[in-house]
Amino acid sequence: MKLAYSPKEVCEAIGICRTKLYQHINAGKIQARKDGRDTVILKQDLDAFLENLPPYVQRERNKV
Repeated sequence: MKLAYSPKEVCEAIGICRTKLYQHINAGKIQARKDGRDTVILKQDLDAFLENLPPYVQRERNKV
């Protein structure tokens, strides 16, 4: 079981681009850590981010 992920692994796992990931990190939505030059995201921090995302609400379509 992995305890931490690289930015590339996070992007692949949740389907976002690297720019969007770093936007979330810089906004404080995802906690990231540094190990020298490497950035890592702990599994528990990624889980917390995903759990705090708002649920998708389906909108009604306009009927023609």
